[in-house]
Amino acid sequence: MKPKFTLGAEFLLTQIGAHAASQFATRLAELDLIPAHAGILRILSLHPGLSQQALATSLHTVPSRLVTLVDELESKGLVQRLQHESDRRTHALHITEDGEIMMQKIASIGLEHRERVLASLSNEEKQLLTDLLQKIADEQGLLEGVHPGYARLEPKRKSK
Repeated sequence: MKPKFTLGAEFLLTQIGAHAASQFATRLAELDLIPAHAGILRILSLHPGLSQQALATSLHTVPSRLVTLVDELESKGLVQRLQHESDRRTHALHITEDGEIMMQKIASIGLEHRERVLASLSNEEKQLLTDLLQKIADEQGLLEGVHPGYARLEPKRKSK
């Protein structure tokens, strides 16, 4: 006898997560950004002056991929590389004034996105869902505020 297939919470989390990520990416595209850009801007707004190496470490991604993303943000005038105060060989990353304005736009999109995704829930249910998901994220060892998609920015390693 074949086991009955049922959709569990893990599938629904994946389904809703993929849908929400796709919708958020579509909304960011209106600003000529991708989710990775928004994540980098968020981190730099919280920790101005990070080096590229420190940013790559905090995102669990390879520095070479991060350089490309920072180059894109710099070419848009949203991030600038300044000489690090204590190490002349290192650049400190800072958000520009235009970057701060962009962060406000991203925050507005984020709030509206949250409301759309969670529209069917009451405020109490939204809080309960957030608490339960945080409990799962903590147990799984996920880094707070860092999307695990950054780790996928690493090049694939050859199997031995």
